[in-house]
Amino acid sequence: MKIVVTGATGFVGTKLVESLHAQGDRIVVLARDPQKASRQFTQELFPNVEVIGYTPFELGDWANAISGSDAVINLAGEPLAGVRWTDKRKQDIRNSRILTTKVLVSAISQADVKPQVLISGSAIGYYGTSLDKTFDEYSYAGDDFLANVCKDWEAAADAVTDLGVRLVKIRTGIVLGLGGAIAKMLPIFQVGGGGKIGTGKQWFSWIHRDDLVALIIYAMKNAQITGTLNGTAPKPVTNEDFTVAFAKAIKRPAFLPVPAAALILLFGEAATVILDGQRVVPHKAEIDKFPFQYPDIDTALNQIFA
Repeated sequence: MKIVVTGATGFVGTKLVESLHAQGDRIVVLARDPQKASRQFTQELFPNVEVIGYTPFELGDWANAISGSDAVINLAGEPLAGVRWTDKRKQDIRNSRILTTKVLVSAISQADVKPQVLISGSAIGYYGTSLDKTFDEYSYAGDDFLANVCKDWEAAADAVTDLGVRLVKIRTGIVLGLGGAIAKMLPIFQVGGGGKIGTGKQWFSWIHRDDLVALIIYAMKNAQITGTLNGTAPKPVTNEDFTVAFAKAIKRPAFLPVPAAALILLFGEAATVILDGQRVVPHKAEIDKFPFQYPDIDTALNQIFA
């Protein structure tokens, strides 16, 4: 298959390209920084990867790469956590998801031979936050900043269905693997400074990176899968339970809780990503019999730190 990927140099994208390459697919990486992408996916190790520089906010010659592809996988987006959400940052978060998706759909519309499917990223922030509700793909959207970003992000992708292209929107939870969120937490826990955040009762809906990559490929290859798909493990945990499991996996104590007020002071509105959660289950993935390798948090963390 010929597969076009945006966001390929990110935490999930890198693993996705590696997996697609290993199964013999031809991958076209659309990269804002083609030099960085070429260093990451060297011709020696990735002979089936072609890197093309692209401008995500406007059409260009890069759009020619779409024609004749079997699938487009859109993983582009600025990181949400770890920085204060200034007005500029909020606009960057929106543009990097919504505007890039609109431009990508425009590129698909111009393709002489259109792809069979667009796999487009989204996030569980779509549902808003709750301590007691459980959300699946049929739940209503929330109404906070992240929920509204996700609604507009998905709406931008929806336009591709008018072109006769199958669409799958993957609402991703917190992705666990060596790197990403784990890389930020690990140094704190290693020195015994880990602990629950705020009350610890907020839900932590997560997925192992290997399972997310496998789910993306599964959705790409199975024509019966359309619409939204939650990219989360079947067994979400609370922040407190995650903290205990994390400390156990790396054999370190975790007894220094992080006060909510400190995070709000540091990150402002962006602290909601950490302090507020939602219990999200992968209802459709389970109906479609997707085989999760790491359905529970202990199995996932034990593999990561093996």
